[in-house]
Amino acid sequence: MSHDTKHRLVYMANQISKAFAHDQEDKAVEEISNHLKKFWEKRMLAQIFEHLDAGGEGLDPLAKKAVAALQRSAQPA
Repeated sequence: MSHDTKHRLVYMANQISKAFAHDQEDKAVEEISNHLKKFWEKRMLAQIFEHLDAGGEGLDPLAKKAVAALQRSAQPA
């Protein structure tokens, strides 16, 4: 993944996170995860999961928790 793509995805995830930051943390994480699942393409999700696996640099704490929660739910049982 290019640096520009990674930077753009992190920026977008953080913007979504800011939109839900007024909620309690658990609810915010759930809403952010739901938004990502609903509106992001599978390719984008795969790239943000890859970024998270590499440490998630630049993701704000709520965005990082939401991406991690979505990644866990996307893995087969």
